[in-house]
Amino acid sequence: MDLVRFPVLIRSVYAAVDELELMFPGRHFTPDGHMVGSIGEALAAFYYGLELFAASAEGHDGKVDDRLVQVKATQAKMISISSEPEFLLVLKIARDGSFKEIYNGPGGIVWALVSHKPRPKNGQYQVSLPMLTRLMGSVPETMRISRIQDS
Repeated sequence: MDLVRFPVLIRSVYAAVDELELMFPGRHFTPDGHMVGSIGEALAAFYYGLELFAASAEGHDGKVDDRLVQVKATQAKMISISSEPEFLLVLKIARDGSFKEIYNGPGGIVWALVSHKPRPKNGQYQVSLPMLTRLMGSVPETMRISRIQDS
């Protein structure tokens, strides 16, 4: 991975969105779906050293320090989970391509919030970012994945 070019490319995606929205007032070009998920996984690989699995691998997106990791990236106020990941990394991506770490810890802590509830029709439980931020406060620094690059 090109350590210099990668952050520039991520910022350029969001700069293009801003230009398109100026060009077409009232239209939204917000990256979503697979694109945001893939950007989140790439950010995790770059900033946390995540060794990525094949795209759309079942359950986990990669591993670091022998921990299986599921990455959830969002530009919204919630994430969705359908199963208990061994480890969960949640990143909130800003419009300039920067990100904020919302949750970095054992997946079981988050799964315990939803697993006792009836499964939604789409199979995806919703968890708010404020709730994840509160849960993050209970995760000791020693249990988190360390960054290998500064943002």
